[in-house]
Amino acid sequence: MRELKHLLEKLDYKLIQGDLDKTITTLVYDSRKAEKDCMFVCVKGAVVDGHTFAKEVAEKGASVLVVEENVEVPENVTVIQVEDTRVALAFLSAAYFDYPADTLKVIGITGTKGKTTTTYMVKSILENAGYKTGLIGTIEAITGDEKIPSANTTPESYKVQEYFRKMLDAGCECAVMEVSSQGLMMHRVDGFTFDIGIFTNIEPDHIGPNEHASFEEYMACKAMLFQRCKLGIVNGDDAHVETILKDHTCEVERYGFSEDADIRATNVKLVNRPGYLGVSYDVAGLVNGPIEIDVPGRFSVYNSLTAIAICHHFNVTLEDMQKALKVAKVKGRIEMIPVSDDFTLMIDYAHNAMSLESLLTTLKEYNPTRLVCLFGCGGNRSKLRRYEMGEVSGKLADLTIITSDNPRFEEPQDIIDDIKIGIGKTSGEYVEIINRKDAIKYAIEHSRKGDVIVLAGKGHEDYQEIKGKKYPMDERVLIAEVLKELGR
Repeated sequence: MRELKHLLEKLDYKLIQGDLDKTITTLVYDSRKAEKDCMFVCVKGAVVDGHTFAKEVAEKGASVLVVEENVEVPENVTVIQVEDTRVALAFLSAAYFDYPADTLKVIGITGTKGKTTTTYMVKSILENAGYKTGLIGTIEAITGDEKIPSANTTPESYKVQEYFRKMLDAGCECAVMEVSSQGLMMHRVDGFTFDIGIFTNIEPDHIGPNEHASFEEYMACKAMLFQRCKLGIVNGDDAHVETILKDHTCEVERYGFSEDADIRATNVKLVNRPGYLGVSYDVAGLVNGPIEIDVPGRFSVYNSLTAIAICHHFNVTLEDMQKALKVAKVKGRIEMIPVSDDFTLMIDYAHNAMSLESLLTTLKEYNPTRLVCLFGCGGNRSKLRRYEMGEVSGKLADLTIITSDNPRFEEPQDIIDDIKIGIGKTSGEYVEIINRKDAIKYAIEHSRKGDVIVLAGKGHEDYQEIKGKKYPMDERVLIAEVLKELGR
């Protein structure tokens, strides 16, 4: 039960009808969840407009409606008008859960790449130093001991506040979350101030129908985070960093490779041991000392620098950072599966041309005997992605194994044929094996000493979507089954 006046205390609004002396049972923005004495927020979605359900929720017993437009409901229903119901939902949710972000130390990470890995690195370091830390991101929300699978990188504002409340109740002191451009644009992180905001990097992505109209709009949305945080920590090497900081209202620190960065990496070395790829470097500036991480590539240096820059503000010792970074793992993000000392096998979520090119370019720097790339593409998605991924793999991998991903309502062979069009533009070798387990078996069975084999596209997913149904399929399980069949 919540007093209506308490929920409205930080909101700009106009009372259209009814009175404010009411007690609310629940706060709802999905008409299917409306109940007696609830407050219903009429949110305009991409497909559905909550205003069209005003009469229906009133009949279900909703006693307060929050609207942008006029609605016709019985006189006993209180109607509150606001400029933007999405903004209102964020502020109402914060009040409904009693402002948990005011107590938690909240860290928000935005950027095209690196958000997921960096959130897990930060969580690992902070927990290693004794700070119980919650997480909200692409894969899951972790609110203490509870893990909740994610539907969006940044969930709706009500869910964000609900997760913060659960974290506090579970004894968390900190929360680290991925902040997508959509989340910022849709006001999902309004209603509170981040203690620290992070910018990793930006590249043209998420541009098109139902996303961003242009790269400029995409950058402008990312930039919003730096008007919503007390301290901004940014990648000083990114070409667009000044655009991101143009209207910032926070203090700023920079990390990167450049001499003027507050926290910088020097003496970077690739680490290549049997069945293992990593990177080592010296961190200098606000933090000084040697670092080694079990994740390959230059972008891993950036991700770990970000985590170090954040955790420096929690007075974490270098020793704790070193220990935590050695064990920080993210399911499906350059996740190495220890199978053999003869070759390196890894799983990664790279599921578009840009991420696949970045991954394969990174792995080539380790000079493997062969770089083997196994992947498929999702059904009922752009064919362009298939051509592009095929071309990238054909150009960079020594052998491509084309297989099935989530075919959805398409025939797997049709998707494979599209990928082959892209590979056909290159001189790259390939084999096609529709069944993903058989494809993985082929990769392991035909491996050579010094190979690097990457299973791309599925990452953290533990299912395969076929004809509208999700079937259990975890590549880690498939690998274990294959090894058993091969007697390894």
